[in-house]
Order: sequence, then structure tokens, then C-alpha cells
Amino acid sequence: MATTLERVKKITAELLKIDIAMIREDSRFVEDLGAESIQSIELIAAFDEEFDIEMDEDEALAVKNVSDAARFIDRYVDG
Repeated sequence: MATTLERVKKITAELLKIDIAMIREDSRFVEDLGAESIQSIELIAAFDEEFDIEMDEDEALAVKNVSDAARFIDRYVDG
């Protein structure tokens, strides 16, 4: 089973249509990966579906980079 971080990278690459190799743990969704505001919301929905969770949208939108997203998701999965 892939780690949360690996799954976050895979979903991000697919949604933003970028090479997964371009995504590092400290990559910021907007500044480094070019996510637009609508894509940020789409990412949250994709993470919700992938991990079978329901994140608080306002809190999730405050998450700025890939590793923070993985830790944020782990709080929901482990909680």
C-alpha cells in the first residue's frame, strides 16, 4: 500500500497534469506547482475521495504544501 505522501503526490500530479517527478515534499501547491484556486478545491475533493474522509474545507485550503497535506490527511485517517 502506498504511503499517504505517495498518494497525495499521485493525485496532485494527475489533477494538475504535471509529472510526478516534479513534486517534492516541500512543493507548494500554488507557488511551485501552479494550482489555481478551483484546482485547490478539486484537490480537496480528490483527497476526500481517495482517503474516504471528509476534511474541513477551510482548514484544508490553509494547507500550502505536499507534506503538510499528507500530515493533515493522516490526522483524519488516524483520527
